[in-house]
Amino acid sequence: MSGTMLSLLATSLILGLAYGVEYDYGAYDRTRDEFRQGRFPNGFIWSTATASYQIEGGWDADGKGESIWDRFSHTPGKVDRGDTGDVACDSYNKYREDVQLMTDMGLRYYRFSLSWARIFPDGTTEGGINQAGVQYYNDLINELVRNSISPMVTLYHWDLPQNLQDTYGGWVSEALVKHYNDYATFVFQEFGDRVKYWITFNEPWVMCYLGYGTGEHAPGIQDERNSTYLCGHNVLKAHARAWHTYDTNFRASQRGQIGITLNSDWAEPRDPELDADVVATDRYLQFYLGWFANPIYTTEGDYPIVMKEYMLAKSQAEGLQESRLPQFTPEEVAYIKGTGDFFGLNHYTTRIIEDNVVVGASPGYTNDRDIAQYIPPEWPRAESEWLYVVPWGLRRLLKFIKLNYGDPQILVTENGRSDGDVTPPVMDDTDRICYYMTYIDEVLKAIEEDDVNVRAYTAWSLMDNFEWARGYTERFGLHYVDFTDPNRPRTPKESANFYKDVIANNGFPEGADVTETVRSMWGECRGTAAATRGNIGLLALSFLVTAMYNFLKI
Repeated sequence: MSGTMLSLLATSLILGLAYGVEYDYGAYDRTRDEFRQGRFPNGFIWSTATASYQIEGGWDADGKGESIWDRFSHTPGKVDRGDTGDVACDSYNKYREDVQLMTDMGLRYYRFSLSWARIFPDGTTEGGINQAGVQYYNDLINELVRNSISPMVTLYHWDLPQNLQDTYGGWVSEALVKHYNDYATFVFQEFGDRVKYWITFNEPWVMCYLGYGTGEHAPGIQDERNSTYLCGHNVLKAHARAWHTYDTNFRASQRGQIGITLNSDWAEPRDPELDADVVATDRYLQFYLGWFANPIYTTEGDYPIVMKEYMLAKSQAEGLQESRLPQFTPEEVAYIKGTGDFFGLNHYTTRIIEDNVVVGASPGYTNDRDIAQYIPPEWPRAESEWLYVVPWGLRRLLKFIKLNYGDPQILVTENGRSDGDVTPPVMDDTDRICYYMTYIDEVLKAIEEDDVNVRAYTAWSLMDNFEWARGYTERFGLHYVDFTDPNRPRTPKESANFYKDVIANNGFPEGADVTETVRSMWGECRGTAAATRGNIGLLALSFLVTAMYNFLKI
């Protein structure tokens, strides 16, 4: 063999062996992705979550008012297969059974949301209280407390009373701030003696972008240019108002905490050595998470600087005198700043970001950011088209929050994986177990290695439910719900048993059966076999290229 060929062969071998490590966004990196056993801190909160419209049903029962999701799902073409939340999981009638599912899993916390229209049918105090709705939530909370389960209550999970949408145009109007505060004040008074964790809003990014921008969610407004930003502006004002109401009037007697839940993907630059991609990745995160986190959790308050500067420049290029991004007064900045006792985080997936300026693009949130998004082919996808499994993204996001938002107490308020609505149903849901074990382990790494102050982990979801515009075509539940049966029976999936074991052991302690289960599954779950196969394939390709080079040279 010639010296040239030996040299090429050595180079190919080195490149092939290094490939799986150097390609940081690939399916497996030993240093980043290996399993870390250990217990979570004493008092760590393990929870599951649901939302009112997704599980309750009883859409017009006992005096409940119409919500924007009632109206939206009843509109043909808005939801896959024409599905609605009219009955959903029928938790309005089956809440005791739901609590028994939690008890069987050893849960001590449960996150759920209130339906504003079930309590105030037209969304206003002037329109009157629906006592049947109040009684339902009292019954649910009391059943939880009787079973030693602490309620974690979300005030708003997207189901605005339709009357407020019709009267004011929904969250584009500042008038909703008062009505929301009236509603919040009432529920603090009514339920606050038993509720110690309050969440003002769930995922304002989703409700404002998909609800008032793309129109994919209720109320179906398609106006990324203005309504998306107006919605976010008023939600921040309403959140701060409710926080101050609780802080001033209820905290001393009820001794609870109140915060907000923000959703965010993690993001990495497509080319880490290209400044434009690095800057674009930060811009993506600032327009996503920073949009709502910066005004609440930073010492300076207000929207992120890059967002304000970018939006002003975009607006001026359109010939406008003022930015399309609404402005807070100095008094409003001070009022909103610091209104979070904890940082609620919903996280599912990660994106790769590239700088991408499109000349002549229509103005609006999507194009305002000047980015393009990519997904590496190695990342496995869940049933949801947007959900790719990238466990290490959660750890990096948690560390980002620690470093950028004052090291807050973080509650992971949603994390989970979808399967399809298939026959037979997916009961031995290994992919979901893999998702939970790997993402939970990244939380443990964030706590122990990065000193992030994570206090809770919440699995989405307790059971299969109405998955918004996807209806019942996607299933996130730890429990299977048969939506073809009027009784809506619930059946534990294997993931429910796995999560039960994690809760019982407070993580993955040495010697525990759950730890050995994780260790035995880790290689397949994290793609080490696939990564090894990829390296072997690359090595084979390297040998082939080298042989061809030598043949052609001869």
